[in-house]
Formats: sequence, structure tokens, C-alpha cells
Amino acid sequence: MTVFPEHHAALRIAAGRKPFVEPLRLGERLKAIRLANHWTLEDVSRRTGLARSTLSKIENDQLSPTFTAVQKLVGGLNIDLPQLFTPPKKEHHTLARRDLTRSGKGQLHPTPTYEHELLGHQLAQKRMIPFKTIVRARDFTEFQQWVRHDGEEFLMILSGSILLYSEFYAPLSLNEGDSIYFDSDMGHALVSIGEADATVLSVCTRGDLD
Repeated sequence: MTVFPEHHAALRIAAGRKPFVEPLRLGERLKAIRLANHWTLEDVSRRTGLARSTLSKIENDQLSPTFTAVQKLVGGLNIDLPQLFTPPKKEHHTLARRDLTRSGKGQLHPTPTYEHELLGHQLAQKRMIPFKTIVRARDFTEFQQWVRHDGEEFLMILSGSILLYSEFYAPLSLNEGDSIYFDSDMGHALVSIGEADATVLSVCTRGDLD
């Protein structure tokens, strides 16, 4: 199955892996800044001290730059760090976007502990990542590590009951209709405690929101 770059953030949440990094499109931003200033790759190379081949790989998403490389880009191009990581504001017409997901037609991503269904998965550059999850886990020991990712998360129990484990709080029982909002960089994990596997709706924000 082909996984498009805009789905990477949702997939990392679905897999419960650390770290969760929203697709920054750094290469795209670097190229846009370079072209806006009418610079060649050689110009940028002279300004930053990074090899032309390295810059080309970054622009084409073939290489993820190190922190040191990012510092050289920021200093050499005389820009602020947010300029490198934050895309320009969208035109007004993007406010009319929509993406319908029919019942049961989301993008499925099963894991050993959860069965995720990504919703609105065809819409790129979303400010939120919504997904429905069937909680298969029945014991906290089924998790090899805490689930955590940047941003915030809203969770609502659609059916069944869960026990929400979190890094800094005692386990919390949640039943159908209950909801909770929390910082999702705090380690957390869900376990079904009813007769049937619980189903929950989760909406996560991207980590780069102000």
C-alpha cells in the first residue's frame, strides 16, 4: 500500500510510536525560500556551508537534516527557525475544503493493541488528526512503552469501557459517552475492561500549532 507523506503524522499516532512528528515538508520549505530569493543550490551552499548534494537531498526529501544542519540553514539564510518549519498561510479558498468519510470507509491501520480507522485521511495539511479506534488491549503489560506524541488529544468513548493509563495520573475508568482532553506528549495507553472491545473516537492536534 502506498503511504503518502501527508499520512505520516496520522500513521505515527496510529502505531503509538515515539516520537510523533508532523510532516514538516522541510525540503519543500527550503526550496521555496531558495527560489523566492533567486538563489541556486550553490548560493545556498556558500551561505550555509552545507554541500550542494546535501541540500539537493534535503529538498527532495531524501535526507533528514541533523540539528546542526538546521542551525546552519537558519544562520546562513538569515531566517528565523519558524520560517523554515512553518508553511505560508493558505489562500482563503482552502477554508472551503472538506473530506467525507463514510461509515466503515476510513483507512485501516491495525496494531497489536489497537485497531485504528483514520478519518478524513484524504485531506492533506489538516490541523487535526481524527481517528476511530477499537481497543484490543486487555492489560497494560501489552504495551512495550508509553504511547506519546506532540500536541493535544480529545478522546470520547463511543461504546464499551476503558481504563486510561497516563504517566502522571492514576488509571482512570471511562465509560460510553465519557470524554477527556489531555496533553498527548504525556505517556498514555488505553485498555478495554468491558466484555466487548471498546470503541473510542480520538482527535489529535498537530504538534506545531501555537
